[in-house]
Amino acid sequence: MLPFPNEIFTRKLFTVPSLPPHPLPSPREAHLWCIVPDEVKCGSLLNQYLKILSPCERQAVFGLNGAKLQKGALLARTLVRTTLSRYTQSKIMPQSLRFSKNTYGKPQVVWQHEEGWIPPCLHFNISHSSSLVACAVTVDLQVGIDVEDKHRKLKHDVLSFARRFFSPNEVEFLHGTSDPLIQQQEFVKLWTLKEAYVKALGRGFSAAPFRNFTVRHQESRIAVEVHSDSENLTENWQFALLELPTHYASICVEKAGEKEGDGNDSLKLKVWRTIPFVEDECISVTDAVV
Repeated sequence: MLPFPNEIFTRKLFTVPSLPPHPLPSPREAHLWCIVPDEVKCGSLLNQYLKILSPCERQAVFGLNGAKLQKGALLARTLVRTTLSRYTQSKIMPQSLRFSKNTYGKPQVVWQHEEGWIPPCLHFNISHSSSLVACAVTVDLQVGIDVEDKHRKLKHDVLSFARRFFSPNEVEFLHGTSDPLIQQQEFVKLWTLKEAYVKALGRGFSAAPFRNFTVRHQESRIAVEVHSDSENLTENWQFALLELPTHYASICVEKAGEKEGDGNDSLKLKVWRTIPFVEDECISVTDAVV
């Protein structure tokens, strides 16, 4: 259980934790920051992460059952706070950030305004599995993200599970995939795309059931089709689907207000692997994701 056992770590690192300022995402660009939990092993570092959480966040972490779940929740909140702080040009420290939730529970940052500084209109979303934590960031545009293990195990066979949650078109697509391994992979990809879309909408699963829309993933184009009887669902979104070493990651971003002729501009994506306060590594720059 937390707190984690102390280990020898550089004292200077924890005196005044600092994060290098980072340029904001450009229009039609999303940034993705990832933590691999197994790479964060230092007890002193984990305890430092606890210090930047709010009292409510710490209480939520300690309320989870088991050290692995606690660590995952700690890293998720740490990633959000450290990532957003990077984009303030050192104006706001990670521990000073404040958050609220919309009606459906989607978190959003509440800026503390400072004289002479206008905070960026950042949107973010978080997703994590037992072996990956990811945070997506955009400016001015709503965003959703989902990550799933490539070899996610299902209690039922793929088609039975899909019939419960997916649209008829998606079930038909999976049914036409004869190879069981490829079928399972396509199922996981579809799940991440649909989950990212619902999270970007900010309405939650109950307000946007998976069966009420279809995600079409054909070659390099991904698009959402909303059923005519579905309320509050829209089609004005762009998607990125990434294949990471152990996971699929899908990002859904609201399309910017487009002028005629701008509709073919692709979503740009930059991906970093990070251990906050220790190291950052840019692992992917993609210029043609739709």
